[in-house]
Amino acid sequence: MPIGCCGCCSAFRPRYKRLVDNIFPPIPEDGLVKANMDKLMWYAMNSPDKLDRIGEYLAYRLYRDINRRKTGYVIISMDALDQLLVSCHANNLNLFVESFLQMVQKLLESTEPTLQLRATQSFEKFANIREDTPSYHRRYDFLVSKFSSMCYSNDDCPDTSRQLRTAGIRGLQGVVRKTDWDNLGESIWLPTHMEKIVPSLLYNMQGNTAYMEVPTQLADSTDNHHNQSGEGEKEPHVLAEMCLRELVSRATYGKIHTVVKPLLIHLDHEGLWVNDTFAVQIFKILMHSIQAQYSITIIELIMAHLNEKSIEPPQVRTGIADVLSNVIPIAAGECIGPSVIEIINSLLEHIRSSVVGRSGVGVTKDEAEAVYQDTLIHALGEYANHLPDYQKVDSMVFILNKVPGSDRVDEGGVARPEAEVKLQHLLLKSLLKVGTKYTTEQYSKTFSQSFLVRLMRLSVSGDAEVRLTVQHILHTLLDRHGNVHKLSTPTLEVTKLGLTLGKQVRQDVNFWKKCGNDILLSVQENCELTKNTLANIEALYVTLMLLLAEIRSDDVIVDILRVLFHIQGVAQSGGVGGASGIWLHVVVAAVMMVVSLLVPTLKDHITEVIKNRSDKSPHLLPQLQPQYDSSLSSASIPENLIFDNAKVLDLLSGTSLDEKRLTASVSSMKRRHSTSQHSNSAMDINTISVDVDSACSSPGLPRRPLEEEITFESLKKVLSESPEQRRRAEVEEEQRRQVTQAFLTDPFETVVARIQPDALHAKLAEIFSRLPPPPPVTSASTTTTTPPTSCDSAAAMIVSPPTKYQLPYPDIFIY
Repeated sequence: MPIGCCGCCSAFRPRYKRLVDNIFPPIPEDGLVKANMDKLMWYAMNSPDKLDRIGEYLAYRLYRDINRRKTGYVIISMDALDQLLVSCHANNLNLFVESFLQMVQKLLESTEPTLQLRATQSFEKFANIREDTPSYHRRYDFLVSKFSSMCYSNDDCPDTSRQLRTAGIRGLQGVVRKTDWDNLGESIWLPTHMEKIVPSLLYNMQGNTAYMEVPTQLADSTDNHHNQSGEGEKEPHVLAEMCLRELVSRATYGKIHTVVKPLLIHLDHEGLWVNDTFAVQIFKILMHSIQAQYSITIIELIMAHLNEKSIEPPQVRTGIADVLSNVIPIAAGECIGPSVIEIINSLLEHIRSSVVGRSGVGVTKDEAEAVYQDTLIHALGEYANHLPDYQKVDSMVFILNKVPGSDRVDEGGVARPEAEVKLQHLLLKSLLKVGTKYTTEQYSKTFSQSFLVRLMRLSVSGDAEVRLTVQHILHTLLDRHGNVHKLSTPTLEVTKLGLTLGKQVRQDVNFWKKCGNDILLSVQENCELTKNTLANIEALYVTLMLLLAEIRSDDVIVDILRVLFHIQGVAQSGGVGGASGIWLHVVVAAVMMVVSLLVPTLKDHITEVIKNRSDKSPHLLPQLQPQYDSSLSSASIPENLIFDNAKVLDLLSGTSLDEKRLTASVSSMKRRHSTSQHSNSAMDINTISVDVDSACSSPGLPRRPLEEEITFESLKKVLSESPEQRRRAEVEEEQRRQVTQAFLTDPFETVVARIQPDALHAKLAEIFSRLPPPPPVTSASTTTTTPPTSCDSAAAMIVSPPTKYQLPYPDIFIY
C-alpha cells in the first residue's frame, strides 16, 4: 500500500490524491511507478480542471519530503511534475505552473547540490515548452538571482562546483528563452536582471585560456554549438558563450545598452582591459551575434565608454582602443550617412585629447600614450578599410580639414606650439592610414580641388617630417599599379625596376591640365628648402617617377623636364649646399634616364651626360649617400656634366611634344592656393595655358564670359553647320581676335606699319563702337566734331604731326 494511505480512509480521499499517492513506491530507490503515472496523466488530460489541485498536492508532498530529508521521494515528485508539464497543454496550465515554480524555488533554496541540480533540470525542460496563453503576472526575479549565484559556485569539490556553475548557466539560458518566447521580454531586460546575468556569464568565460591566448573562431553561429549538444556535458565557459550569444541575438535596438553596459562595468572592475585579449574576444562574440543593423550601437557604446575613461591611465584607454580597432571593421559595413563622420570625428577627438593632455595645455610625451595614439590610428584605418570608396574619399577630406595648418601657408620662421606640431603629425598619419585602404581609379574623383589645395599647402611645410608624410600620402593616392615599392631609391637601372605603366586616358590628361601645376610647384618648392633629409629627397624622386608612370601624356613629360631643369638650376646656384645639392643632381639624373626611354630623341644627350658624370663625378649619380666629402660641390660643375636646356629644347622641336611648355615658368611666389587670394585666384600669365572649356568647368580658374547668349537658335545653328563651315568660322574668329589683341596691346607705330589705312580706320571704328554711348551734352560751349570718314583723312591724321583731335566723347582724345 502506498505511503501515507490507510485502508479505511483511502476510499474517501479525492481521486486525484489517490492517483498521486499511487505513483510513489514503498522504496524510493525503485523510482516512479510507471503504470500508476500513466493513470495520473490520463486523468489530468481528461480532467484539466484538476491540474491545479494535482499541482498543489504534489507541492505539499514535496515540502513534507524535503523537511523529512527524503530526497528520493523529492526526486520522484519532480519527475512526475516534468511528465505532467510535457503532456498537458490545457488552458488551466498556468495554475499548475505556479505550483511547479514554487517547487523549483523550494529545491533551489535547499543547501544540497543534488536538489539544486534537479530543480535546474526541471526548469530547463519547462523553459522549452511554448505555452498557449502566457501568464503576464509571473515573476522570475528569484530564479535570475539564484541561477546567477550558482554561476559563482566555489565548492570544495571541483566536480560539484563545475556542475553547479553549469546548472546556473543553463538556468539563466532557460529564463531568457522562456521570457522571450512568452513575450515577457520587458521584465528580463531590466537593468537589475542584466547586471546579474551578464557578469555571471563573463565570470565563467574569463577563466578559460581559450579567450586569453588563442582567438576562437568567433564567426561560428550558435547553431553549431547546439549541434554538438550530444557530445557529452559541456564545460561552463562553452555554455556561458552559448548563453551570451543567445542573449545578444535576442536583444532589440532599445535593449542593447542593457547588455553592453554591465559588460563594460565588469571589464573595468576585473581590470581586463590591460594586457589581455579577453575583452577583444568578448566583443567579437557580441558583434557576430547581434543583429547586423544594430552593430553600430555597440561601437557607439564603446566610444562613449572611452570618453568616460579619458582620465584613466593610458594602458586602460589603449585596451579600449584595441577593442575598437578589432570590432569596428565588423560594423563598418552597416555604417551609413552621418554615422561614418561621427565615428571618425570621435576617433580624431580622442587623438587630439591624448596629444594636449588631460589639462588641455602642453603635450604628453609618455610612451604608453604614444601606444594609445597608434592604436587609435590603427582603429581608424581598420574602420576605413571596410568603407566604400566614396566614403573613404569623404573621410580623407574630413581628416585633412582637421589637420592644423592645412588652411594656411606655413611660414617657416614662425614657431608653432608643440601640441599643434604633434597633432599635425598624428592626423597626417591617420590620413595616410586611410589612404592606404583606398584604391584610386580616377584622379579627378580622388583629388578634389579643396583636398589637393590643402594637401599642397602642407607639402611645403617647414617641418621635414610633415613634408615626408604628405609625399607618402601622394604616393599612396597616385599609385594605381603597385609601383611604389619598386621605387624606394633613385637608380639608373630603370629597365630592371619592372614598372607598370598606365594607359593614356582623357580623364588623366584633363586632371593634369587642372592640377598638374600645383603638384609640380610643390616639388619645386620642396627642392628649394634647405632642411631636407635624405628621405625627403627620395620621396620627391618617387613622386616624379609615379607621375611619369601613371599619367601617360606628352604634357606630363615636358612639364617634368621643366621641373628637372629648375631643380638642376637650384643645385647649381648653391641655394642648397652640401649633401642636399648633390642629392638634387642625383635625382635629376635618375629621372632623366626614365625620360630618355619615353623620348628616344633625348637618349643620346642624356646618356652622354651620365657617361661623363660616371667618368669624372660619380658622386652625381645614384646611389644616394647620407654624407659626402666636404670638397665635393654641387655648384661649380662643368658644363659637360650638366643637362643642357637649350639642347633638349632643340631636340624636342622635331617631336610631337610641345617644346614651348619647356620654357614656361611656374611662379612659386603667387601660389594659387594662398589664403588671401584663394577665392579670386588666377594662374600667372606665364603659366601653362589650358583649354577654355576646361577652365570654365574647373573651380579656381578664371572663366571667360560668354560672348553669345545660348538660345535655341544658336544651338540649332551649331548643329546645322558643317565641319568645314565651323572650321572657317573658327579661323576667321581667331584672325579677328589676333587683330583686336594687336590693336589693344601693340605700340601704335607697330600697328601703323603693319596695317593699311583702310583696315586701320575700320578697326578704330570697331573699337570706338564698343565704348559706352556719350553722356548728354549740357554745356553750350562744348563743341563736337565727327571723326574723318574717308581713308585719305585717316591717313593724313596718322602721318601728320601730333594734333589734338577731339572725338564725340568729351574726355577722349587722340594725339
